[in-house]
Amino acid sequence: MMNRRVVIEGRRPILTRAATLAAFMGLVFFLGAACNRQGPSALRLTSGSEPAAVANPPLNNPPPGTAAPGISYADVVSRVSPAVITIHSQMRARAPEQYPFLDDPMFRDFFGDRGRLPQQPPQRREGLGSGVIVSADGYILTNHHVVDGAEQIKVDMNDNRTLDARVVGVDPPSDLALLKVEASNLPVLTLGDSDRVRVGDVVLAIGNPLGIGQTVTMGIISAKGRQTGLSSGSFEDFLQTDAPINQGNSGGALVSTNSELVGINSQILSPSGGSIGIGFAIPSNMARTVMETLVRAGKVRRGQLGITVGKVTSDVVARLRLKDQRGLLVAQVQPGSGAARAGIRQGDIVTAFNGTEVNEPNVFRNLVAGTAPGTEVTLTIQRDGREQQVRATLGEFSPQVPPPQEQ
Repeated sequence: MMNRRVVIEGRRPILTRAATLAAFMGLVFFLGAACNRQGPSALRLTSGSEPAAVANPPLNNPPPGTAAPGISYADVVSRVSPAVITIHSQMRARAPEQYPFLDDPMFRDFFGDRGRLPQQPPQRREGLGSGVIVSADGYILTNHHVVDGAEQIKVDMNDNRTLDARVVGVDPPSDLALLKVEASNLPVLTLGDSDRVRVGDVVLAIGNPLGIGQTVTMGIISAKGRQTGLSSGSFEDFLQTDAPINQGNSGGALVSTNSELVGINSQILSPSGGSIGIGFAIPSNMARTVMETLVRAGKVRRGQLGITVGKVTSDVVARLRLKDQRGLLVAQVQPGSGAARAGIRQGDIVTAFNGTEVNEPNVFRNLVAGTAPGTEVTLTIQRDGREQQVRATLGEFSPQVPPPQEQ
């Protein structure tokens, strides 16, 4: 019995030989049981160049558009980055303003030529942006604001070539432009279906921010259907992302983890001009439609119904005694428009456009704009508590173009 006793000295236990042996055997048994629970490969040792075994890989595959923790995006980047290029544009800057009264002979006699500014040579300014190659024969998508007013456009390819580019067509309302370089067998980025993109999907933004060279950033889709009101005409349906986007990223690619183009990076919201995690990309489905139209016709024509609509609020429901809160309230009807000729009135509730339910003004506007002028459409409306269908012929939207500046 003396061999089993544990003697305590201070705070350290001292075991007899028999007790030590028993404790060691118990530890060996415990480790053996633990190893058996983890599987025989968990403790396999390696030496030299022998690869270590992977223990217990995850059983569930990650959902589309996401990646499991620890997975690299290097394969995606290697596939898509050759198709994302840098765009240099050169344009004339406005000359310094001259004071017109200095041309008056009376002032010339008094002041002579001292008050006149010396004749300035034409000033040039350069723009920097990004673009995406969408066809092997040289079509490139970018933002309109990247090439707006450009007299010369050059494209830096990823094989160290610099090529001249020409403008095929521009669409200021969507802030898209289509360029063309004379080349063949170029790397191409496939356009995906942006309607299938979900909030929370992982995306990569690729471009040339601040001219430092091609850069890849990662984030998620933060929201869909965003409208900022900064584009001419505001035909916007932005994908919002927290992938860092900075100046020079404009026109670059927003890609999915399936290596597909889901957006053209366009705008950021920032009080400082740098990324704060609120960026906006034009969805690929809109870019595809604009691109195909520019190739075919050189310009984009949009339908116009001629009404101004707003959301149906709880106050509207109570005031008009509506059964439910859905649709869009007609606030104004433009005289002589397709809506006016069809008999649509102020106070009507539009609930569907060609069978598609509408509850957001921006979505409704894009549906109308995406339909060719001259097309007859069907509107489902509520009036005086009754639902009815009205057929209207769309007119053509004419964007408000600012007057050209003197050069």
